[in-house]
Amino acid sequence: MGGAMLTGWLAGGLDPTRVAVVEPHPTGAISALATKGIRLNPSAKDAGTVATLVVAVKPQMFREAGPALKQFVGSSTLVVSIMAGTPIALLQRVCGGSVVRAMPNTPAAIGRGITVAVAASNVSAAQRAVADALLRATGPVEWVDDEKLMDAVTAVSGSGPAYVFLLAEELARAGVEAGLPVELATRLARETVAGSGELLHRSPDSSATLRQNVTSPGGTTAAALEVLMGDGGLRPLLIRAVAAATKRSIELAK
Repeated sequence: MGGAMLTGWLAGGLDPTRVAVVEPHPTGAISALATKGIRLNPSAKDAGTVATLVVAVKPQMFREAGPALKQFVGSSTLVVSIMAGTPIALLQRVCGGSVVRAMPNTPAAIGRGITVAVAASNVSAAQRAVADALLRATGPVEWVDDEKLMDAVTAVSGSGPAYVFLLAEELARAGVEAGLPVELATRLARETVAGSGELLHRSPDSSATLRQNVTSPGGTTAAALEVLMGDGGLRPLLIRAVAAATKRSIELAK
């Protein structure tokens, strides 16, 4: 996710010489960025106190990696975390600084992400504006005041792209079961999901209205929706899935 956001920032014109990346095991893509001016794994002495630190490690690794980041943080450093299930209080205790907790999603890599953010009480208006600009470079940003909402946010939008990709995967599989060749079923499913998402993005109509527009009474779509919207269909499945992801986000904070 951190790589996706960095890609978006660089595409938006961020000067790479102003960026330092701390990554003990950099991917080839991250290593390649070093040739464009990004400083890879600088020492704290070389980097000095940073104006903004973006924490983009796996939450399970933060208790180990977090203390090493503290050396880059001064009293005026803005700390922007994109880790799931990692509360502001823990970030303040481990890293220090003024913390903004954010949850983006992977479409940030193409400038089509969405991020929800919440700021600690010591974050200034100027720091919030910096965080907003960084996060908004990869898509729209929604700010909330209640940090407890972040677990459900993580379950809906943070994990949500995986649900959509699974829809494309299983739609293709269902097409094969119905008799389509694998390559054709895969292409039909992929383009249908992508095109429908773009239509939803561009249209002023609600998702419910768009669904109704494509559903003729007694037609083929209506027959499929009777299954998807029936008992045991998509609605209860998604409720259970989002509840499971929310629960896991809460557990990660412990």
